[in-house]
Amino acid sequence: MNNKSSFKHRSLIAATLAGSLMMGFGANAMADSTDDIVNALIAKGVLTEEEGALLMKGRAGEKEAAAAKKDTAVSAKFKDGLAFESGDGKFKAQINGRVHTDFRSFDYNEGKNNAAVVGAGNSIAGGTPNAVSDTFELRRARLGFKANFKDYYEGEVVADLTDGGATIDVGSLNIAWWKPVQFKMGIFKMPMNLEELTSSNNIDFMERSFVNGLAPGKEIGAMVHGTPFKGVTYALALSNGNGKTRENDLREDGKDIIGRVTANFAEIMENKEMVMHAGASFSQGDQYLGSAATAIGFGGARTEGRGATFMTGPSVTGLTNRTLDRSRLGLEGAVAYGPFKAQAEWMKLNNQFATTGLSYDLDTSNWYAEALWAITGENYADAYKGGAFGSLKPKNDFNPSGFKGGLWEAGVRFSQFDASDYNVAGLATGAPLAVGVTAGSKGFAKADSWTLGLKFLPTANTRLMLNYVDTKFKDVIGGATGGLVINGERVDSEKALNMRAQWMF
Repeated sequence: MNNKSSFKHRSLIAATLAGSLMMGFGANAMADSTDDIVNALIAKGVLTEEEGALLMKGRAGEKEAAAAKKDTAVSAKFKDGLAFESGDGKFKAQINGRVHTDFRSFDYNEGKNNAAVVGAGNSIAGGTPNAVSDTFELRRARLGFKANFKDYYEGEVVADLTDGGATIDVGSLNIAWWKPVQFKMGIFKMPMNLEELTSSNNIDFMERSFVNGLAPGKEIGAMVHGTPFKGVTYALALSNGNGKTRENDLREDGKDIIGRVTANFAEIMENKEMVMHAGASFSQGDQYLGSAATAIGFGGARTEGRGATFMTGPSVTGLTNRTLDRSRLGLEGAVAYGPFKAQAEWMKLNNQFATTGLSYDLDTSNWYAEALWAITGENYADAYKGGAFGSLKPKNDFNPSGFKGGLWEAGVRFSQFDASDYNVAGLATGAPLAVGVTAGSKGFAKADSWTLGLKFLPTANTRLMLNYVDTKFKDVIGGATGGLVINGERVDSEKALNMRAQWMF
């Protein structure tokens, strides 16, 4: 038998022995075990070192191919959403969504009319209609996709399905070549207001407070942000200043600049059981006051029970070559220890503009303070990260057979709305308006609101919520002919009982 035939013969014996021995091993152990068997065959003289080396070389190629395949293979799992990840961890993606279904009930008397104002309907007296009927509502329905890839990039797209057709709610790309200085561009939440930066899936009550009505929400723009030190965050953004829409007026093309900085002193002191959060934010921008009517201040102030719109600010038009200077200042704080949390925010919105012969410097100052208790003992510090609160998850899922498990939480919030600067001569309904002011302020310039909330999370992906909201309106605009009319009756308060069933993944 020549050497070539001898090698083939011994290789066949080695392969047969190796294959037989490997039948009992799992796939993860096969590569190393095969190498051990080849080395054993060399030691016993069944294979020469040269023949063993040839076999090992072939095995090395197979291992490299297997490793490459494992790195690029994508696996799926469910973790707070349908998640995908490549073997090397360089690609991660998640499909997520939310459905919030509500029922709202109000104390307005459906059958009672005030003869003096019959026919006025449901409105701020002389103006905006109000939708305050007891109703079921699909509050939110969104479907999103988020992906992290190549270590440095994160893209997100979220569709809003509640407006009669899909619209873009979020669409952004974040680049993190250096973690302390990251760059984001697209449609995303502007860095202002702790409530806004807390997902609607995780907010403390069914609706955010009066403070949130002054803050920018999701806008199109660009932002630099990061965590330069442990427990400290910052963000600085530029936006069009008009929500998710593109800029369309060259006459005043300045952008809003929006910034926020926060510190969690408990994290700085390496206390993982507490949150000691403090933050400050600001914005500055301009709007052109031209031929189109421009609402000054806000489109409408609505109760936290999502009931009546109790105030609208004035509108101006035709103020050629004039601009509105808009600025905001916000302060926020939160302290949490174990199952207890206290949180408060204050924000002032300032609008400055001039009509013919008159100048206005108008403030709206809103604030709230709240306290919450996780009755089942969950730790609020576990839900805090990067300057905002995330999801508080139950220790154990609810078991309906024994009525055990789940997360129970109770909370109370007081909020105040104050736009009394708008109840002035030249801007308020019921009196002559200044030149260029096409609609005056209407309704009430102040409001106080109490919210009591009870929340039950059967699982981390489901929420059942019950809120009672009591709102009192003050500082009537327009005197005897102003205020708020609901179902033909003049009112100065609103009581609401709201419920929500929520599912998120």
